[in-house]
Amino acid sequence: MFFNRRQFLTASLGSLTLLTSIYSTASAQNNSLIKPRKLKAGSGVGLVSPAGATFNTKDINIVQDAVKALGLVPYLAPHLLAQYGYLAGKDEDRANDINRFFADPNIDLILPIRGGWGCARILPYLDYNLIKNNPKIIIGFSDLTTLLIAIYTQSGLVTFHGPNGLTSWRTQQVNSFQKALFTEEKISFKNEQDSDDNDRLMQVKNRIQTITPGTARGKIIGGNLSVLSAIIGSPYVPDFKDYILFIEDVGEDIYRIDRMITHLKVAGILDKISGFIFGECTNCLPNGGYASLTLEQVLNDHIKPLGIPAWMGAQIGHIEPILTFPMGVEVEINANNGTINYLESGVI
Repeated sequence: MFFNRRQFLTASLGSLTLLTSIYSTASAQNNSLIKPRKLKAGSGVGLVSPAGATFNTKDINIVQDAVKALGLVPYLAPHLLAQYGYLAGKDEDRANDINRFFADPNIDLILPIRGGWGCARILPYLDYNLIKNNPKIIIGFSDLTTLLIAIYTQSGLVTFHGPNGLTSWRTQQVNSFQKALFTEEKISFKNEQDSDDNDRLMQVKNRIQTITPGTARGKIIGGNLSVLSAIIGSPYVPDFKDYILFIEDVGEDIYRIDRMITHLKVAGILDKISGFIFGECTNCLPNGGYASLTLEQVLNDHIKPLGIPAWMGAQIGHIEPILTFPMGVEVEINANNGTINYLESGVI
């Protein structure tokens, strides 16, 4: 989601609300948690474009090379290079590509090429019973937040916050991806020390700021704040009670971050969660037209009164590397040192 999405969210939410009013299935609260099978050498990877359009075959070839280097086999969705304005084809077609790969026994992982905007538009067209009965790994970040949370909520399937196809695939990202998806190891997360700090007396980069100290347990869920905020009130989000919520964003003015977190607050979500993590807000700057609150002030205003363990500055967001971790499973967080320790794996 490296371009401005705000113009799309308001117009699309009205049609989404209309569609969701006539479309309902059981939510994850009424489903047993389902874990997909772990990857192995030769596992099939379905490449999809559920959001923004991919305009050239070079990008597809780059992602195929990355998949093959991981020891996996790429399969191309029928509408991978389709285009409908800024979208990768019509809503039904993009949804059908995902349904098709969930039904395909050759596919073990569904990997989006990119984010952008558009996942919320396809939610009513996904076959959640099919997904529930054919669990696969599905991964992504940014606009894919909508898709991952909706699939988890509607089917109970563990989904994964992690790289899209057109991300860096450098060593640290690959190691995290393989640890989370090729093994049943219980992973842990903590900000990495930046090499620029190796000879300093103090840590300057990748610092966390504790908002409220303490530890908490709960199911972890979250992702991009803008797209999450846009589907609050729909049947595609869980009830958030006792969840650990993490959020991040990119290219938003501070007052917009304030507005979206206020939305979570007045919707009652912040009062339900047991822990809170704010990742990176890349290029989120004060608006130049008038005085601004700082991001730290906004988070202190909204989060500190909750009295739950919380911190900001986690290495989660539109940054490199994009690390992989499951959503919907139990974790324990420590806001004093900014750690997320998984109490179970995301795969079987």
